[in-house]
Order: sequence, then structure tokens, then C-alpha cells
Amino acid sequence: MAIMAVDASDATADLALMTGASVLASLTIPGRAEHVSEARSLVRKAIGADNPAADAAVLLTSEIVTNAVLHSDSRRAGGTILLLVTEVSGGLRVEVTDNGSDLGAPVVKGDVYASDGHGLYLVQALADQWGYVRDRTGTTVWFWLRSAAPARRRRRR
Repeated sequence: MAIMAVDASDATADLALMTGASVLASLTIPGRAEHVSEARSLVRKAIGADNPAADAAVLLTSEIVTNAVLHSDSRRAGGTILLLVTEVSGGLRVEVTDNGSDLGAPVVKGDVYASDGHGLYLVQALADQWGYVRDRTGTTVWFWLRSAAPARRRRRR
């Protein structure tokens, strides 16, 4: 049930089919802070605002997109961030891919007294699974929420 497949590549769609996943939505945005709200809106629309896990999914999306804006080369002129929302294994997977950076790997900071750096701590605390992949082209940070898969519509007979 694809709500919006804006920028999903054919390879992404093929991979989703091979893994039993369904691409719900995808969006490429400029790596600028003023576009983080578009990512939040896309996730809420893709899974439904009435979904019990919608608030967590939107919060975690906001955190990792904001991290991409602040800490990656996506913030530079012409930089982009790709958001991909898939339904897989009875849950929702959100991936945020940026243009990479010269910085180290994403770090979870658990210091409650720190003025910043709580984004990945929230992801670790609220997501059922999460991780990241770094390569020459960028960094992808993802999370999976078991209960956030959108309800399938039943056919009427």
C-alpha cells in the first residue's frame, strides 16, 4: 500500500519487494533545517496520524534528519537528504541517508545534563531496532518500530 513514492529509485523498490517490504513513502529534501518539518509530515502521513506509534516515529525521524542537517555534508550547497519509509517485518522502517561527513560514526550520548546530543539516545531508547551504515557516498541511519506498521485496509465483500 504505497501512500506516496516520490523519489524511491527502481533499485529501492526492487529491494523492498525482494525482502517482503513495501515502500510507503520516500522524499528527497535539501539538507537545510527548514526542511525537517517535511520529513516529519511525510512519516505521519505514511503511517497515519492515528497510529499508536506515530508520535514516536515522527520524533525519531525528526531527530535523525536534524542530525543529518547538522553533522553531514548534506548541509553544504546542493546537499540532500533522502528519507525512505517502508513497511517490513510487521513494522515500520525509516531510513535517512545523507551525503556523509569527515566526522566519526554516529554517537549515542547518554549524558542527561548535556545541552545537546540526545537525538540518537532517543532513537536507541524508543526504537525496537536501529543502526547505521557508512560508505563512500554517505551515511544511512535507520530505525524500526514493531507496532508502527499502518493497518491494512480490509476488502469488503
